[in-house]
Amino acid sequence: MKPHLQNILSPLKPQWIRAPFPTGKNVAFIRELKNRKSLHTVCESALCPNLGTCWDAGQATFMIMGDGCTRDCAFCNINGNPQSIDSSEPKRVAEAVRSMGLRHTVITSVTRDDLPDGGASLFADTIASIRKMCPETSVEILIPDFKGNRQALVRVVKARPDILGHNIETVPRLYLTVRPGADFEKSLKLLETVKNIHPSMITKSGLMVGLGETEEEVSGAFEFLRSVDVDILTIGQYLRPGPGQLPVARYYHPDEFISLRKRALEMGFSWVESGPLVRSSFQAEKQALFVKNLKKGR
Repeated sequence: MKPHLQNILSPLKPQWIRAPFPTGKNVAFIRELKNRKSLHTVCESALCPNLGTCWDAGQATFMIMGDGCTRDCAFCNINGNPQSIDSSEPKRVAEAVRSMGLRHTVITSVTRDDLPDGGASLFADTIASIRKMCPETSVEILIPDFKGNRQALVRVVKARPDILGHNIETVPRLYLTVRPGADFEKSLKLLETVKNIHPSMITKSGLMVGLGETEEEVSGAFEFLRSVDVDILTIGQYLRPGPGQLPVARYYHPDEFISLRKRALEMGFSWVESGPLVRSSFQAEKQALFVKNLKKGR
């Protein structure tokens, strides 16, 4: 909670910011399953506006290593004290993926700067568990920066996820305000290193708009990502989770997201997901299939 932000108001939400209420048998099934397996989802912890849409379709993004984060990003709802690492969690995640019958799964985590490898070993173990129990399921991971630890990153890449994602979240100028514990250059280097280690691996990144960035800065961020050969880009509207996070500077119109998508595709991204409610794992299975087929055809 950041008390100095509590009295700063965001603009009124426009009519196009509407998220469906989570209902239906799949929603109840996923909620019961994750509770029974003692798992977390970023859908709930980060207050994702697509929870209703994705869970109703039988999709969820699991978040490993607990729901306590060692960083205090000004845009994020996830905070609190880190929890003890549970070595059985990878198996439970794989069991949940199997129970849900997922053809493509996305695994993310909180940031764990308290761990020597930032949690890279648990990512690797989770990938291995899913491969063992669900050999037909493609695996996408969304990782933190591991504080620039190359050895940790190598371990994750060698586990061979189908897609490796790492979000820059915002433009370089806003990092001190939005992500004070992170570094834009370090994130960019991570994405570059992945391609150096495994040139054919599909990489992915995303950013939020509406935090006070300029049009030129957004285009510049796209160019930075293309300079390290990022394949997939997601662009979404920043939505304030609560009074303790940064206010929204402005809401982008849906037409602006269409223009951003067009601009990014012209720069060479293989897939761009752009819209007010877009988040990292939104339409992830469709993205993965398209980019895989595209790379096979090259």
